[in-house]
Amino acid sequence: MKLQVMDLGLNPYRETWDFQKELHRRRVRGEIPDTLILVEHPHVYTFGKNAEESNLIATPTFLQNRGVEVVKVDRGGDITYHGPGQIVGYPIFNLKDHNMGVKKYVENIEQAMIDTCTHFGIKSRRLEGLTGVWVGTNKIAAIGIRVSRWSTYHGFALNVETDLLLYSGIIPCGILDKGVCRMMDLNPDASVENVKQVIIDKFQKIFGFDKVIEDNPQRCEGDREKF
Repeated sequence: MKLQVMDLGLNPYRETWDFQKELHRRRVRGEIPDTLILVEHPHVYTFGKNAEESNLIATPTFLQNRGVEVVKVDRGGDITYHGPGQIVGYPIFNLKDHNMGVKKYVENIEQAMIDTCTHFGIKSRRLEGLTGVWVGTNKIAAIGIRVSRWSTYHGFALNVETDLLLYSGIIPCGILDKGVCRMMDLNPDASVENVKQVIIDKFQKIFGFDKVIEDNPQRCEGDREKF
């Protein structure tokens, strides 16, 4: 199986969401292989389908001064933050091709995040009953997905160089007694660019892809070929 990786750089949330939905339609029709979008977003708070409005605690002035957009989306989960310095990944995968259910799929994403942290010497883990990846009691990676016609979209957000002050405008994922953290505070060598490459490698290994096709020729090496 091939994995197509598309690095969008810094791209608006709504535009990327529309792009996801188009790729999802094409994946359902079998027109494209499994695809992993990697992107950073301008400041945005997103509400999942079952999110509580009260978990947005930012004032209108806070939102305006910091240029934060608020968007209601069709993924699972509560409210979360996306912004520059955070790697957001949207896997558009056909789960039937992997003979995989939703629970295992989420576990695989969590494992990819754990293995990425491990690569940088950061000890992370799952917490029973909570989705995502944690360092102690601080969340370093959030996960919120949607599956339709056996194909996935939405995905994960890994804090690398994220401005954690923006989390003060929400109750992240609706969890009051947990915090958030970022990779650069735990390993100064962690940067968006070098963490992206490790994520790609971990996804290839964990999901069993034999080849990665990238649209950025600067990252093409080994068994990778230009998209």
